[in-house]
Amino acid sequence: MIGFENVRKEYPGGTVAVEDFSLEIASHEAVALVGTSGSGKTTLMRMINRMVDPTAGRVHIDDEDVAAMDPVVLRRSIGYVMQASGLLPHRTVLDNITTVPVLRGTAKGEARERARTLMDTVGLDPDLADRYPAQLSGGQQQRVGVARGLAADPNILLMDEPFGAVDPIVRDELQGELQRLQRELRKTIVFVTHDIDEAFRIGDRVAILRPGGRIAQVGTPQEILADPTDDFVASFVGADRGARTLHVEHVDGRDVVVDADGRAAGVLAGADGRLGDGGAADGDAAAGPGAEALATEERPR
Repeated sequence: MIGFENVRKEYPGGTVAVEDFSLEIASHEAVALVGTSGSGKTTLMRMINRMVDPTAGRVHIDDEDVAAMDPVVLRRSIGYVMQASGLLPHRTVLDNITTVPVLRGTAKGEARERARTLMDTVGLDPDLADRYPAQLSGGQQQRVGVARGLAADPNILLMDEPFGAVDPIVRDELQGELQRLQRELRKTIVFVTHDIDEAFRIGDRVAILRPGGRIAQVGTPQEILADPTDDFVASFVGADRGARTLHVEHVDGRDVVVDADGRAAGVLAGADGRLGDGGAADGDAAAGPGAEALATEERPR
């Protein structure tokens, strides 16, 4: 478990990045911190591995205060994936992935064997092992970054806008790949983004931050969409946008999810995964993007 207890970060000169922030993140949970520039989301994430120390308050991992931990040992025990991958340009893909395990004392041969396994795990062609970062596409570089973050098999994975520098198609692929990895590996993930759709896709819970690291709302994507705490949250998540305001229309015996502009968003499926027959019961899931925002209104055709 990761805990923030009334943390504050004030820089010399009086700039306050985080005023008073408290949050608990459960083991194996993915939490997305989302907000605009100046909301303190990256500062908060970097408090976990002591890249930033709070001015006041306490950050702990499994009830152990990180301030009492050796920062180098702490950072090597936590996976870290950043925007634009941050790969070492003079080292091959395989050597980039093995960096932290080798520093922690793992034999180079063993580390390289695990690196090859991780390349397969994150969807990288094994033929890329001996290439250098400059010879890779942006999406391939980000996959290497994720593999490097996982190389020491950390319990905690910190991800600082890791997909922000790639095009929308690759970004969608990488988000899906991260979802798959989390289902398989069940890491504790803290994911920083400014994109609310990305936060809703990645996070089991989402913390929406105001400037100064003040929490506007914390909850599951479904909870936030169903009941925004105030106008700021409603505007931030786009609760009034057409893509968020969905209803069901019955078409040829199927329950089709349609947005406010009349565009199809998906087809309702029952709990067993089969397509609905026009009589979906409470608790059925919507198959399609944005379906978690499904409104209860129905308009028969």
